[in-house]
Amino acid sequence: MDYVTAKDKAKEWGISLRRVQTFCETNRIEGVIKFGKVWAIPKKAKRPIDGRRANKGI
Repeated sequence: MDYVTAKDKAKEWGISLRRVQTFCETNRIEGVIKFGKVWAIPKKAKRPIDGRRANKGI
């Protein structure tokens, strides 16, 4: 399985690095692994739904 960094996923998903790290910390991304201080996220991982705001058809 290929992995990318949280920084790469933040850029791909158009959200902040900190938000991706929060998704990782709360186990909202399937298959995520932490190596020291760096999160490794599967390349094919899908963006979790952001529960902080109402879903307006997005």
